[in-house]
Amino acid sequence: MNSSIENLVVASGNPGKLAEFQQLLGPLGLQVQPQSDFDVNEVEETGLTFVENAILKARAAARASGLPALADDSGLAVDALAGAPGIYSARYAGDAKSGESRDSANNAKLLEALKEIPEGERTARYWCVLVYLRHADDPVPVIVQCDWRGDILAYPRGEGGFGYDPLFWVPECGMSVAELSAEEKNRLSHRGRALQALIAQLKASEKYRE
Repeated sequence: MNSSIENLVVASGNPGKLAEFQQLLGPLGLQVQPQSDFDVNEVEETGLTFVENAILKARAAARASGLPALADDSGLAVDALAGAPGIYSARYAGDAKSGESRDSANNAKLLEALKEIPEGERTARYWCVLVYLRHADDPVPVIVQCDWRGDILAYPRGEGGFGYDPLFWVPECGMSVAELSAEEKNRLSHRGRALQALIAQLKASEKYRE
């Protein structure tokens, strides 16, 4: 493996995302480090797309760490809400109330927004954009994006996952994402498939060699 990417900083502070990246990248022999190891300042996500925000986060992490960086920007796009919450998925409901998690607040706001939308018309997609930079000034980032289609439930189901997973119904599995095992989620999810596509692109380029 190319020694230049044996150590990789992941530009995220989301513990759910970090756990998924560690599980997916570990078998590839990559040494993943969270950006918190390098005191990376919170990046203001001023982009209007998932791609723009992922690049902003990757550049900040690469610059602070001196390592190649991997960043993702992902979220939920609901068709009946014209793609909302979209790039605002993580902060859809703003600051959570005392005693309430941000995920719970976001899920509650989504259910309120869809209360007049009947089943069968609550289609949605999880989107994930991954950006890999060799260094902070890399002019040619590797970018991949994948989606995961499903429906929004009328009430949460399952205890696993994070974010909107308890509300995201996967028809082919007959359960919500929060009811899937970690292995099944990684195989099917937008993030898992995006990461596999990214690795394939890196292997095919001069940025990554066995």
